[in-house]
Amino acid sequence: MAPPSGSDQLQPRDVCVVGVARTPIGALLGSLSSLPATKLGSVAIQAALRRANVEPALVQEVFMGNVLSANLGQAPARQAALGAGLPNTVPCTTVNKVCSSGMKAIMLAAQSIQLGINDVVVAGGMESMSNAPKYVAAARRGSRFGHDVLIDGMLKDGLWDVYNDFPMGMCAELCADQYSISREEQDLYSIQSNQRAIAAQDSGAFSWEITPVKISSGRGKPPVVVYKDESLSKFDPAKLRKLGPTFKKNGSVTAGNSSSISDGAAAVVLVSGQKAKNLGLQVIARIRGYADAAQVTLTWLVIILINRCLSEHYFVGSPKKFHAEIWAHSPC
Repeated sequence: MAPPSGSDQLQPRDVCVVGVARTPIGALLGSLSSLPATKLGSVAIQAALRRANVEPALVQEVFMGNVLSANLGQAPARQAALGAGLPNTVPCTTVNKVCSSGMKAIMLAAQSIQLGINDVVVAGGMESMSNAPKYVAAARRGSRFGHDVLIDGMLKDGLWDVYNDFPMGMCAELCADQYSISREEQDLYSIQSNQRAIAAQDSGAFSWEITPVKISSGRGKPPVVVYKDESLSKFDPAKLRKLGPTFKKNGSVTAGNSSSISDGAAAVVLVSGQKAKNLGLQVIARIRGYADAAQVTLTWLVIILINRCLSEHYFVGSPKKFHAEIWAHSPC
């Protein structure tokens, strides 16, 4: 993303970020677990539009990433949009690209603006891993004798490599082996990342992006307001270092240095440069380039993605003359 250099320099089809919001990140079966992903998505969309000073009626399309869609009901993106007060005439699309779902949703929204299809689009992602159901796969054919086996929907549909038939954490183990990344290095990286997040939270650096979530406490009781990322308050470096490997014997990847199992949602409001000028909107940033890349599951793609994103084919303008304020990537 590129920081804006003044609205007078905006081109008509520039993709401008004018509103952003995310919920706090809830822990597994934690403070946000009573809400489905679609409700979390509604909270994020509503807050992003309010901050952008864009009326819901102006939104022309919605793209929302969601992977664990089982038991959410039809069209999760549409549910989130209608729950945020958007008209029922707005087309909505749910995107499933595993870890990259939310980012791909934003790319699709950006493309629709660049192509002149839309001028105002909402995009983002939403998940409630706490609410991922467990399945009895053979139940439809009838359970006649013996024990039924439960299949974890979170693992089956979200965290399992179907091509190699093992959990995605094994990809991290193989990557660590290939590039000689030790357990100590992984723990240190995780500790540093958590400490930076705690410092950012304590200093208020996250306040501008987080929108509080109200959780019902029952009849006659005031709602509980969740306004901070939940897992940070429980972080313990000493405990992290003592955790055993999760995915293989004598491995290096643990529950502490892996991505957390979480609940949450985020949304952005994208508008064309022309619409930003017409409405007098404050531009937070412009999306100048994006790219997809794919390889064998076990290989690392970040360098390939960066090189492709900076190529003339994917980048708007000259990448050689450009300084990026924000790089975002998702390895899935």
